[in-house]
Amino acid sequence: MSRQPLGWYVRRLRRMSPTELVWRTRDHGRRTAWAYQQVRPGQNARTQVPLRKGLTFPAALPPHAAGAVPDDARRAVIETADAILAGRLEVLGVDRTDLTSPDWFRDPTTGRRSDPSEYTFKLNHRNEELVGNIKQVWELSRHHHLTQLAAAWYLTHDDRYAERVADHLNDWWRSNPFLSGVHWASGIEIGIRLISWTWIRRLLEDWPEVTDLFEHNELALRQLYWHQRYLAAFQSRGSSANNHVIAEAAGRLVGACAFPWFSQSDKWRADAAALLERELDANTFPSGVNRELASDYHRFVSELGLYAALEADRAGHPLSQQTWSLLTRTFDVAAAIVDETLRPPRQGDDDEGMVLVLDPPDVHSWSAFLSLGAAVLGRPSWWPVSPPTTTAVLAGSLVSGTQPDRPAERPDHFADAGITILRSRDAGPEIWCRADAGPHGFLSIAAHAHCDALSLEVRVGGVDVLADPGTYCYHGEEEWRNYFRSTIAHNTVEVAGAEQSVRGGPFLWLRGANGRVRRVDADGDVVIWDAEHDGYQSGETPVTHRRTAVLDGGVLRVEDRLDHRPGRRGGEGIDAVGVRIAWHLGPDVTVELDGATARLKWPNGSADADLPAGLSWTAYSGADDPLLGWYSPRFGRKVPITTLVGSGVLGPDSPATSTFRFRS
Repeated sequence: MSRQPLGWYVRRLRRMSPTELVWRTRDHGRRTAWAYQQVRPGQNARTQVPLRKGLTFPAALPPHAAGAVPDDARRAVIETADAILAGRLEVLGVDRTDLTSPDWFRDPTTGRRSDPSEYTFKLNHRNEELVGNIKQVWELSRHHHLTQLAAAWYLTHDDRYAERVADHLNDWWRSNPFLSGVHWASGIEIGIRLISWTWIRRLLEDWPEVTDLFEHNELALRQLYWHQRYLAAFQSRGSSANNHVIAEAAGRLVGACAFPWFSQSDKWRADAAALLERELDANTFPSGVNRELASDYHRFVSELGLYAALEADRAGHPLSQQTWSLLTRTFDVAAAIVDETLRPPRQGDDDEGMVLVLDPPDVHSWSAFLSLGAAVLGRPSWWPVSPPTTTAVLAGSLVSGTQPDRPAERPDHFADAGITILRSRDAGPEIWCRADAGPHGFLSIAAHAHCDALSLEVRVGGVDVLADPGTYCYHGEEEWRNYFRSTIAHNTVEVAGAEQSVRGGPFLWLRGANGRVRRVDADGDVVIWDAEHDGYQSGETPVTHRRTAVLDGGVLRVEDRLDHRPGRRGGEGIDAVGVRIAWHLGPDVTVELDGATARLKWPNGSADADLPAGLSWTAYSGADDPLLGWYSPRFGRKVPITTLVGSGVLGPDSPATSTFRFRS
């Protein structure tokens, strides 16, 4: 693809308010006007950095914090750092072997390299032919590999780690002067880099060369100034004010607190704090669930807010107690919705975005996330236990005390977000079921939403049995992007071959299905969830999809019903409508399908499934035509699974019931 088609721009404009259109027009003018400020690689910068006198770093770690890091976590950090020194690291599913001296502009998946000297606002970073897979290019320049090396130096004082950090930072700073190349194209990347640089400076506090790397380094001072000045000028707004604006505000706040070295630092700090507090509130339901309704973005935004709040506290300019309470609720939500293995739901998009990376990537799970929350906020008695990580120990050393007013018991229903967790309560492996009946994402474009209204996700003992497909990709593979977001890729019902929600681009929805929970009830071992959504109330066959799930001990019964309203042709109701019901089995599950009966097996477990006999059932595995039977275990990777699809018609008086009897 060479660029977004004209139709996409038209659709995108239609999702903007008049106020946003005015703002974007002004922003476009500013981007054009700033072209004269571009500094090309190798060019002497004309900008005079307005420095204060007596540069100091006010936010070092407390003495002896390193001694509190558990031995297992310490060894893991050092092992990963040694691999990075050797040039090896997995980045978004790609095994990189070029990290000894990386090319910051080359995409390893396509081999394409963008132009480092192009004015960033003239470079179409969505054009894969010009820049390659932009996620891969951007990810390394978040400098997470350098925070891991800095953590290894902090724990060992082995100068090899610090010297590599200095080499890479100086090379990046030289190669990416102001407004040149793809690394200035996105504010979220700029914000995360400021957080990484803050922690690098913090971890290297006792390295004799650290002031030469930062305080006495013209490259560093210019980049710190440019990054904060950029974020002060360019801000995500309107339909784009989701996790991006949180990252921009958090990065600017962290930078201004940790590096208060510039004449504008006080203003940058105050403005960023106000913006962060306002947008965290706007991006969060009262329950604490992130409004994007994408599980991994819930974690990402919570981490951004927490690290920024820690930095503000450390600098003597704390955020409000209301914001600390909001952040605490987001972590309590996280602790409430994980399964017994501490895995979260796989709802919505997941690109594995991280804020601060000190520990090896394999512990960047919600276990590590909960360890961070426990270390900084305190751990209520109902929270699951998670082992401490290096990140949690060091971040926790920056704060004292716990947050009050925590839930007394583990919540399982978040009405404002439409998320309900059904759990078995008897002995044996936990049956965990996430039921989805909330809004279709956040803001007018709902960028990270999927067609998952009334979908179920079921695990037994942490094993995916009825699986959410995941995300796989964002850019460059449109067919796969569309599949992993589609209705048929989720454990729900497709009606008349239509999608629940209408997409307009890879991060753009033109119409979204909104769910409503009608009833949630628990009586002993029996949990009942009853909900509906409005995604099929348009077109020639307007219906409301209603679904009831009952978890009774080791049995899950799911009833799907289509309630019709008068059709548009002649005002008469519709007797029956074509449907497809999909049940996606996890990658560890095998199946024997006999008509409408299925025998599921996985290590240490099995289930018998009685599927609606009125439908014709077919098993697909890794199919290309049609695309069915795929699962993305992590961003950038996909594997075949088995998907059971029941096709036929469903009438108002003939609900379809699927029954799963789990055996351990």
